[in-house]
Amino acid sequence: MSFRYIGSKARLVEAILGHVGKPDGGKFIDAFCGTGSVAEAAANAGWPVLVNDHLASSAIMSLARVTSRKQVPFKEFGSYEAAVAALNLAEPIAGFIWREYSPASASYCATERKYFTEDNAQKIDGIRQQISTWSYEGVVTESEAYLLIADLMRAANRVANTAGTYGCFLSKWQRQSLATLVLAPRLITDQAPAVQMSNRDVLDVECTLNDTVYLDPPYTKRQYAAYYHILETIALGDEPEVQGVCGIRPWKHIASDYCYKVRAAAALEKLVATIPARRVFLSYSTEAHVPLDVLSEALQSLGTVVRHDLDAVGRYRPNRVASEGGSKVGEVLFYVEKNAQASREAA
Repeated sequence: MSFRYIGSKARLVEAILGHVGKPDGGKFIDAFCGTGSVAEAAANAGWPVLVNDHLASSAIMSLARVTSRKQVPFKEFGSYEAAVAALNLAEPIAGFIWREYSPASASYCATERKYFTEDNAQKIDGIRQQISTWSYEGVVTESEAYLLIADLMRAANRVANTAGTYGCFLSKWQRQSLATLVLAPRLITDQAPAVQMSNRDVLDVECTLNDTVYLDPPYTKRQYAAYYHILETIALGDEPEVQGVCGIRPWKHIASDYCYKVRAAAALEKLVATIPARRVFLSYSTEAHVPLDVLSEALQSLGTVVRHDLDAVGRYRPNRVASEGGSKVGEVLFYVEKNAQASREAA
């Protein structure tokens, strides 16, 4: 991906898949898929994959990473690359992104939001509308539309005037944000194992006893729905009523219990207990709300628990205080092989 995603496991995927092992007849479910780095590694290892996230933007980005050319033939254009080239010629539009997230916002809400230049914001609006039109007219399939939306989000990230997330914009234009937005086709494998996408609360994800579920829940108070709100708007193609200086879309209706210190432990125990799958892998962090020994003890009642200490990763540093708090965060992978009774109760 072309941006920093809080809690990304991009540097830990080999270690995680090493513990997950080879395909065993079920599918691999990345239930908090984020940007899809673990799902992609699982697909490359031969696992049929289901990517899920409560945020449509994350689910769509992850799906794009595990999509094969066989699944997105782009018959109306002759090739995926031709479709991307056609999108780059889409007429710019003074639409929602331009009105709310470029300096044009000063004329509509008295706040000059500098997420994108006016030109780039109009390109985002024009390209997103073109994808919607193609989808409505049947020019592209649902899978093809998702791939193009993911490419648009990736292109928007490259020119966003932010420090890495969309919680706020920068007061001065950064050099990359003044570049012209251009969609670039990604490398796509010719064939891949079966892939599915869902956009649900993690407790509602469909799985079976034979599936392997990977959980990478939020660790801290940072709510992803607020930090990546513009990507969610691009993904959905809607026009929500935004709020505040930063123009954040409504998000509290999907606020995550895992981000609240008083709720996280009970929410995690309930989650693992509710999942019907026998094999569950849970990533967690040394800086997380729930102490690792407390979490490990809570999981013991569900079956056999094995803790794997992974490498430390760079801390997300949104400000000076966080930077001074330490540069590394320890990552742990819990493997829970649920006992028969726990699996039956979950099913």
